Amino acid sequence: MTYFVYILSNCTNTTIYVGVTNNLLRRMYEHRNHLDPGSFTDKYNVCKLVYYEATADARAAISREKQIKSWNRRRKNELVASKNPKWEDLYESILP
Repeated sequence: MTYFVYILSNCTNTTIYVGVTNNLLRRMYEHRNHLDPGSFTDKYNVCKLVYYEATADARAAISREKQIKSWNRRRKNELVASKNPKWEDLYESILP
């Protein structure tokens, strides 16, 4: 099984969210369709996929999520920019 650590942003890239999942496509569907009313991503309309990485190890994914969450915003921005300098929505790239 593959696990994903991902970063979402709002349309102006002022708010970000870091998450982990074993099904990135399903999780993005949930975020984009606001299926968890009142959640952080729903409240701040954070549903643009700007970064993700994959691993086969669930514990490594959870550890990486915690690591990224502990970083300051500048460092998170640098991580996103290292793979996605224009902060484009990567959702289309994960579609089958």
